[in-house]
Amino acid sequence: MNNKITSKGKNFWMVSETNENFKKSQELNFSIHGLKSKYRKQAKRMEPNDRVLFYIYNKKKWALTATITSKSFIDNKTIWTSIYPDESYPNRVYMQPDIILKENNYIDAMVLAPSLEYLKKWLPEMWPLAFYENLHLIPSKDFNLIETEMKRLIK
Repeated sequence: MNNKITSKGKNFWMVSETNENFKKSQELNFSIHGLKSKYRKQAKRMEPNDRVLFYIYNKKKWALTATITSKSFIDNKTIWTSIYPDESYPNRVYMQPDIILKENNYIDAMVLAPSLEYLKKWLPEMWPLAFYENLHLIPSKDFNLIETEMKRLIK
């Protein structure tokens, strides 16, 4: 695990995944991640040095930050699962994990999320709906707030 982040990307992404798909990425040492077919346009915007935050939506917790190390590419090899049988998460990027929290230290979004700028347009009790989709472009301020909390937890 590399806890030293040497450069900031121009975009800050949040991937919202099931715990099952998060574990599949974990088995690959978080070296690669795939996005659903419908995110092709957004995946094309991903660049090396962009940052990624992982949210496990069925736990409502953040667990990882990473730095993208490649442009997006297409690969249909089945790794991640979807309720849609033809979905292969073909839009992929290589990445390098920066902070990986232990499961007992995952950041509880129920506590931190209401203070995020990204969620200001949502009713406070409805904020989990904002993370329903798999990919979000979030403000750097929100990314940094969550990552700072992660750093505090690993000291």
